[in-house]
Amino acid sequence: MMNTSFNDDIIKAVEILRSGGVILYPTDTIWGIGCDATNSASVKRIYEIKQRTDTKSMLILMENPNLLNSYISEVPEIAWDLIEVADNPLTIIYPGAKNLASNLIAPDGSIGIRITTEPFTQQLIQRFRKPLVSTSANLSGQRSPLNYAGISDEIKNSVDFIVSYRQDDPTKSQPSGIIKLGLGGQIEIIRK
Repeated sequence: MMNTSFNDDIIKAVEILRSGGVILYPTDTIWGIGCDATNSASVKRIYEIKQRTDTKSMLILMENPNLLNSYISEVPEIAWDLIEVADNPLTIIYPGAKNLASNLIAPDGSIGIRITTEPFTQQLIQRFRKPLVSTSANLSGQRSPLNYAGISDEIKNSVDFIVSYRQDDPTKSQPSGIIKLGLGGQIEIIRK
């Protein structure tokens, strides 16, 4: 069941994202700080909010694996199998990122992408029609909050919009697994 708050949150979040703003939102894993993944100024703001060096790239969320080719020069074949069989949220780091904010892409040209199956983020990305930055809602070097209650006021006060949906959910979430792929079929497990 989608309630009014769910839809109102999506409408407002899309408005903020389109204006270059930064949001705090629930994802398929932990709560994230997000913005338009194609807007360098918005990405820069997230680095500033997190007090994080911009050489540490952030991941993006997409709702449809068929859009990968729009943001990756050449999707390694194994990626399709990994996406299909993943039981839990999985971030895949791909070589050859393109059409994204340049300050979002790692120095080696890679980008981490997670295909979300969570209803709120799926709807949000579908309506926004672009990938979203998703980085943990904490200052760099601090522990990632496991639910909304664990997010610091400093983070909450620095974003343009906070999604209401799932704020009262006490479930302790976990970050995604992370796998890095190379064009030659190399696979490196970064986080299980």
